[in-house]
Amino acid sequence: MEEESDRITVPNWFDLPIDLTANILQRLGTFEILRSACRVSPQWWNVCKDPVMWRTIRMRCTRNSPSAYVDLAKICCNAVKRSSSHLEDIYIERFCTSDLLKFIAENGSHLLCMGLVNCSKITDEGFTEAMRKLPQLEKIDISHCHLTDVSLKALGRYCPLLKSLKYCSWSHESCDSDKMAFVIAETMPGLRHLDLKGHELTELGVLAIIDSCPLLESLDISDCHYLTEDLKKRCIDQIKDLQLPSRYIHEDNDSDDDFHY
Repeated sequence: MEEESDRITVPNWFDLPIDLTANILQRLGTFEILRSACRVSPQWWNVCKDPVMWRTIRMRCTRNSPSAYVDLAKICCNAVKRSSSHLEDIYIERFCTSDLLKFIAENGSHLLCMGLVNCSKITDEGFTEAMRKLPQLEKIDISHCHLTDVSLKALGRYCPLLKSLKYCSWSHESCDSDKMAFVIAETMPGLRHLDLKGHELTELGVLAIIDSCPLLESLDISDCHYLTEDLKKRCIDQIKDLQLPSRYIHEDNDSDDDFHY
């Protein structure tokens, strides 16, 4: 009797309710679901066929990952197909091309959030064509993709509901930063969140953005090193979550120390 009472009951993962199974599987990455989880049992296979399982797709290519040795674009297309137009959020790192982006746009017309990071094989032309098909897009990250102001114009024109833009850049790859700022100011007045880390905007570029985007709640201009005191003060007063260059922060701290002592 004692031996039986001391036994640990191991749950049968295949007897779980379908909703709970789906909840657990959704915590895995897209690659893991398609390459492993969906093959574990007939029940898991059926759960993974549900389009609701594919409202969010997240895939990245890293050198030390098994995914580096397979056709990630093909796997991504498979996941997008399974969504049956239920796709709302997709994040791709390193391997997206113009052709893959076109496929995503054609099969994800209800897409709300998109991340395309370090995807250097996306052209301005390919990006523009994709944005035409994504009018409901509200949030996008296109950091380190070598896209120019041409893509930003398309984004602002075809995605009028856009509220969040992350467009970080390495200094050596950035386009004319002020030109980019003027495009954002002209075409994206509804922005709430803007991250321009890596872009060296001048006072004119920053001013254009804060004048034309009155709803901005967060702004990262941590590589804009030539702001006047008046413009810096206006940014601080107007933007709730503001990231300035570190030297400005240090100067403020020094002045606070002088004041207290």
